[in-house]
Amino acid sequence: MTFRQFAFNNVTRNKRLYAAYFLSSMFTVMVFFAFSIFAFHPALSGDEMNMSVAQGMYISAGIIYVFSFFFVLYSMSSFLQSRKKEFGLLMIQGMSMKQIRTMVFLENMVIGFFATIFGIGIGLVFAKGILMLAENVLVLSGELNFYFPILAILLTFVSFMILFFFISLFVSYVLRSKKLIELIKGNKKSKGEPKANLFLTLIAVVLLVAGYVVALMAKGMEVLAVMLPVIIVVSIGTYLLFTQLSVYVIRKLKNNENVFWFKTNMILFSDLSFRMKDNARTFFLVAMVSTVAFSAIGTLYGFQTYLTAGTKITNPNSFTYYAYDNEEQDVALINEVLKEENIKANQEQMMFNYYEIEGAWVVIAKESDFNRFAALIGEEGVSIPEGKTVVVEFDGVPFNQTEELLKDSIQLNSGKTLVPKKDEVIYSRALPATASYYLVSDKDYQQLPAPVDETSYYAWQATSGEQNVFAAGEKLSKELPRHEFTSVDYRLYETNQMYAPILFVGLFIGIVFFVSAGSFLYFRLYMDVEEDKQKFKSISKMGLSENEMKKVLSRQTAILFFAPILVALIHGAVALTALSHMFEYNLVKESVIVLSVFFVIQIFYYFIVRFYYYRQIKGAL
Repeated sequence: MTFRQFAFNNVTRNKRLYAAYFLSSMFTVMVFFAFSIFAFHPALSGDEMNMSVAQGMYISAGIIYVFSFFFVLYSMSSFLQSRKKEFGLLMIQGMSMKQIRTMVFLENMVIGFFATIFGIGIGLVFAKGILMLAENVLVLSGELNFYFPILAILLTFVSFMILFFFISLFVSYVLRSKKLIELIKGNKKSKGEPKANLFLTLIAVVLLVAGYVVALMAKGMEVLAVMLPVIIVVSIGTYLLFTQLSVYVIRKLKNNENVFWFKTNMILFSDLSFRMKDNARTFFLVAMVSTVAFSAIGTLYGFQTYLTAGTKITNPNSFTYYAYDNEEQDVALINEVLKEENIKANQEQMMFNYYEIEGAWVVIAKESDFNRFAALIGEEGVSIPEGKTVVVEFDGVPFNQTEELLKDSIQLNSGKTLVPKKDEVIYSRALPATASYYLVSDKDYQQLPAPVDETSYYAWQATSGEQNVFAAGEKLSKELPRHEFTSVDYRLYETNQMYAPILFVGLFIGIVFFVSAGSFLYFRLYMDVEEDKQKFKSISKMGLSENEMKKVLSRQTAILFFAPILVALIHGAVALTALSHMFEYNLVKESVIVLSVFFVIQIFYYFIVRFYYYRQIKGAL
């Protein structure tokens, strides 16, 4: 057997440990390859919008590539830690440290090579499906037909082989400092009973609570101002949570005889504090990476919902038109297109008159105009008595101008003064969401001074042929200026077309982060597999039943898998709540969907890992 065959066999012998590393690396390669397929797609060249999508794919691939470097580096470090004893035995057999470093280098290159090949291969198999999915999600102007991505294949293969080469060099160099006695003992050194510093434990609680309170109390743009301090405080608090607070809580539970001596809890708690302490860095890393994934996807999804909902709220009419030039010609064009598309619609028109009040231009509308436009969208009309005025604020979008209007009053030519009252403010979507405005009776409207400016405003509400509203909006949006004509359906399409690439990219990157976080947990779990085999082999001789062992392993694995994820879910929930405060928009639904999906994925991952881990332990008995 040659030295290269020995290195190759080492990989196959440790296939369980290398499985998560290989699959995660392969998944990362596949995602990078998918973004490369998009970036080099012929359909994404020429059109300005499509070119911006391609640029986004380039940036995303770069982010994934950088993250992959650190992910692979961490993975290899975990493998080296778990194989200390193996390296020590090889040195006893006569292998030099140089040969061990060469072996590690070759092993990593073998895994990297096959992960890259399989990642590209699977990417090619599902390329057409991915392109079809992207075509619908990205709202592109053209089709993404399948093509053979030679450039994407070359870029992916060369990039990841370079990545695995440099990481292989690095991890083999790190092995220099390992002494034989250290390698032989492996992880059997006595660490002593882990102890938690009470002061640091309290600091962990204070930092987390303070970070949460500040994040949840901030409103509007204050959220951006406190974001960086809160991230720093919560990150430090999270690290202390796993290194100090968790050990302190476990120690208290062990001191409680009712808990410690209950059934198999003694076995569970016997080395739980050691594991929490040893895994603190991994837990911290998983919690923070998962928080980034939850927050990024939740933010992107929530912001898209905010934009689309805002567009629907601020545009209750099917079509609107502000006349600045060519009024008759443009209105005739709109009616002609509606007729061509077999759309029947109710139409209303009014003059927006602006009046100067206390140095500011303010719209004053009359009762009859307001009621006509309210009826157009199904709102109830209002009755304004002569000699009174009310302030109307757009329902659903606060413009923060209402308070200013309530401080002012309207002077009529007859000498009367109309003063609005705070408890009589009307919230309506009848007239456009430009700003708050005054509403007066038709008689008082005749007594107003000459306006300083006026704009003719039209609105159409489709009553039939709604399925053709988008087509009509697309035609008219290309003929009329954007600031004059609005089609709500086409405006939503433009919003989704602009934002969908960002959401698509963020979703993929978030998934990569989450898969990597799960892999970190897998690596840490399998680093202790040999120790667990010996422990449960000894305990089983003392009478531990198979069901009891399964319960202990299930709880042990559950703590490892869900402790950092639950922390990340709480962090993500606080972050998304703070985001909703910034936009003044309820994101509860979006937050619950995103966090629930990730939690369900983690549950499935837990059951799969627990099954194989239990099978390994059982096989050693």
